[in-house]
Amino acid sequence: MCLAVPGKIVSIDERDGTLMSIVDFGGVEKDVCLQYIPDAEVGQYVVVHVGFAIQRLDEESAIRTLAEFEHLGVLKEEFADGFELAARQAGLANPNTNGVPR
Repeated sequence: MCLAVPGKIVSIDERDGTLMSIVDFGGVEKDVCLQYIPDAEVGQYVVVHVGFAIQRLDEESAIRTLAEFEHLGVLKEEFADGFELAARQAGLANPNTNGVPR
C-alpha cells in the first residue's frame, strides 16, 4: 500500500540542486523532496506521497491523521522494511542485514 502520510519538516537543505528535507512521521524520519512546495518551512506539516511533499497540512489535522494511522497499524506497514517482510515470508535471511537475521 502506498499512502499520502502527514509529517513535520525537521530540516531543509539542497542536495545536488534538489530541495530536500527530513520529515518526521510520528517518530520515523525520512528524506522527502520539497520541489513541489519550495516555500515550505521547518516546523510545517506536509502530506508526503512516494517521497514527495505534495501539500501543506495544519498541525491539528496532521496529528489526528497520524494518530489514526498509528491506531490502524498503517504507519508500521507503510514504513516497514519491505525486504525484511519479503524475506520473512519466503523463509530467507533479510538481504539488508547481510544474512544476519533480526
